Amino acid sequence: MTHINTPDQPDHQDFDDAEAAVARLEQLYTEATGFLCDSFAETMAQGASAGRIRAFYPEIRITTNSHARIDTRLSFGHVSHPGTHSTTITRPDLFRSYLTQQIGLLIRHHGVPVSIGPSQTPIPVHFAVANNPALTVPQQGAASFTLRDVFDVPDLESTNDDIVNGTLPPGAASEPLALFTAQRIDYSLARLAHYTATDPEHFQNHVLFTNYQFYVSEFEAYARAQLADPDSDYCSFVATGNAEITDPNAALEVPFKLPQMPTYHLKRKDGNGITLVNIGVGPSNAKTATDHIAVLRPHAWLMVGHCAGLRNTQALGDFVLAHAYLRDDKVLDDDLPSWVPIPPLAEIQVALEQAVAEITELEGYELKRIMRTGTVASVDNRNWELRDHSGPVQRLSQSRAIALDMESATIAANGYRFRVPYGTLLCVSDKPLHGELKLPGMASEFYTTQVSRHLNIGIRAMERLRGMPLERLHSRKLRSFDETAFL
Repeated sequence: MTHINTPDQPDHQDFDDAEAAVARLEQLYTEATGFLCDSFAETMAQGASAGRIRAFYPEIRITTNSHARIDTRLSFGHVSHPGTHSTTITRPDLFRSYLTQQIGLLIRHHGVPVSIGPSQTPIPVHFAVANNPALTVPQQGAASFTLRDVFDVPDLESTNDDIVNGTLPPGAASEPLALFTAQRIDYSLARLAHYTATDPEHFQNHVLFTNYQFYVSEFEAYARAQLADPDSDYCSFVATGNAEITDPNAALEVPFKLPQMPTYHLKRKDGNGITLVNIGVGPSNAKTATDHIAVLRPHAWLMVGHCAGLRNTQALGDFVLAHAYLRDDKVLDDDLPSWVPIPPLAEIQVALEQAVAEITELEGYELKRIMRTGTVASVDNRNWELRDHSGPVQRLSQSRAIALDMESATIAANGYRFRVPYGTLLCVSDKPLHGELKLPGMASEFYTTQVSRHLNIGIRAMERLRGMPLERLHSRKLRSFDETAFL
C-alpha cells in the first residue's frame, strides 16, 4: 500500500455562527494549500520521496431531521427535505460574502448548526499552487518525477455539471448543498484567468456581455467619468491584464496581445459593480464564458450586442428586447435540451425597458418607435444569409423572430441552466433580408451614433437591478424540483 503524506485531519466542528464557520473554512483551506505548496516546492528542489502527497478541500455539511415547513419565500437558503447535505469549498477568501450569506440562511431557516471540516476530495496540486506566484506546475516530462505519481491532478470526472444539469446519480451518502463542487470551481477560475486575462477577484456581480470590441472604449470612458465623480460608488477600473486605476486620468497598461475574451471591470467595494466581457462572435464563445463565470454566482448577466433585424419596419439602431429565444445555436443541446423553454424574467425585462426609456427619453407608445419586444433567434452559422432563404426564413417567420444573432440564446439558456438571472437587449446593425448589409461605410456611421447609447442602457439596467433585493431578482422560475440550498 502506498504511503500517503497528509496534513493533520481535524474532526468536523459545529458552528451556529456563519462568520465563524467561514473563518474555519478559510483556516482549513489555507493549511491544506500551504501544505501542498510547501511539499511541491520541496519535491521540485529535492526530487520525489516515497509515497503520495495529498491534502483535502474543506467541506460544509448540514443534517436536518424535520419535515417542518420553513419560510420558502426565498428560492434559496434551505434544503428541500431532511437528510445530510454537503459541498466541498475552494477559495473561501474569494467567496467570503457569498458563503457567509448562504450559511447564515441555512442556520436561520433550519435552526441547526453547520459542520465544517476536511472532505474526502483531494485538492489537485495545479489548483493549490495557482495563487502562489513563486510556483508553477511544469509541463509533463519537465520534472524529474512523474507528477501524478506523487500529487493529485485535476480529475475531469469530478469537474462535470451533473448537479447543475440534474443528472446526479441517486444513492449518494450526502446530497449536494451547492451547484458546483470545489474542483469544478477551481477549474473555472483557472479558465477565467486564461480566457479574460483578469483575475477572478476583479469580477463584479453584474456582468454585461457584448460581441464587439467597440463597446470597450465606451465602457472605459464611462468608468473614467465615474471615477472622476466624487459622488460615485465606483472605486476602480480594471482592464485586461489586471491593469487597475483609481485616478480617472491615469494611463492603462494593457497587454499588446488581447486574450480571447477581453474583460473589464468597473468595481465597487461591495462587489456590486459591473463587468464587461467581449465574448466575440459565436455561441461557442458565449457558452465558454458563461460556463466559467457562473461559478462566481453573479446576480445577473445581460447580452448587449448587435443583431440582424428581420422585419422591414425596423431601422438600423433600433433596439430589440428579447422575450423568447429560438435556439439554433446547438452548443447546449447535450446539457439543456432545445425543448426546454427559456422564460423571460419580469424583473430583468422591466429594468431593461425602463433603462431604454430613461436613456432615449421616450416612453409608452412612443418607445415603440425604436424598440420592439419579441423572439430572438441565435444560430451557429455566421453566414446564414448565403444559404437558400426559403427554409430558414419560413422557420424564422413561424417563430415570430424579430432579430437574429449568434450569442443571445446561448447566454440566456446558460443563465437558466446555472440559475443566473439573464436578459437580452440587442441593437439592429444590419437587415440582410432587406438589402441592408453590414458594410464598412454603414458600420462606421452606425457605431459612432449607437454604441454609447446602447452601452449606457445596459449599465443603467444593471444599476436598477443592483437596487433590487436578491429575493426578488433570483426568481423561483430558475429553480427545479429538488434544488440545492446555496444560490
